Amino acid sequence: MDAEPDLARIATTIGDPRRIRMLSLLMEGRALTAKELALGAGVEPATASAHLKRLLEDGLLESASQGRHKYFRFASEHVAQLVESLMRIAPPVKAAAARPREEPMRRARYCYDHLAGALGTGLFALMVRKGWVEDDTARSRQLLVTARGARALRTLGIDVAAAQARRRQFACRCLDWSERRDHLGGALGAALAEHLQAQRWIERSKHSRVVRITAAGELGLAQLGLAAPPARA
Repeated sequence: MDAEPDLARIATTIGDPRRIRMLSLLMEGRALTAKELALGAGVEPATASAHLKRLLEDGLLESASQGRHKYFRFASEHVAQLVESLMRIAPPVKAAAARPREEPMRRARYCYDHLAGALGTGLFALMVRKGWVEDDTARSRQLLVTARGARALRTLGIDVAAAQARRRQFACRCLDWSERRDHLGGALGAALAEHLQAQRWIERSKHSRVVRITAAGELGLAQLGLAAPPARA
């Protein structure tokens, strides 16, 4: 018999408020110790160990020992996508002041393989404002590149035809969990992110989805008509 995915098991695992808090703490991409996760989730270390054991057993986390410490991180990019998706659809609650470590995530990060955060939403708003993309009225949340947009993207150095040829959706709106606005997803969003990284406008932090905007990037964005999102203290 073919095995079926145990959705109820995973739903129960991530449905616990302490475990989902631990997962959200790992969204930056940094590996954290059990003590750090316990502190962030507001539980005692012994309680945290039980929750981490469940997350490991269900394939959501992986661990690695280094010296006297054991570090935990997402088991795969799919887990990050899952948590990101939950953040998009979760009802809003009154937000506490953002912790300093969260600010880089909110400024600029990767959402799978395209740009998110204030940088991602700013770039998408710019493309809409300049008339480079427009909504596909036949398909919900899908986008079309206009003739003006195709010329502008080619001038920028992005191969629109190659993005269209990829075996995935071409361009779509992707709701940003931190900004609560859309950023550009799909193959075109990935191509834009790849191009900005190749041009060294952005740099991806090691072992993290956080993106740093370089000095060249700030200049290039300004020339496009977009001020780089400020880094808040």
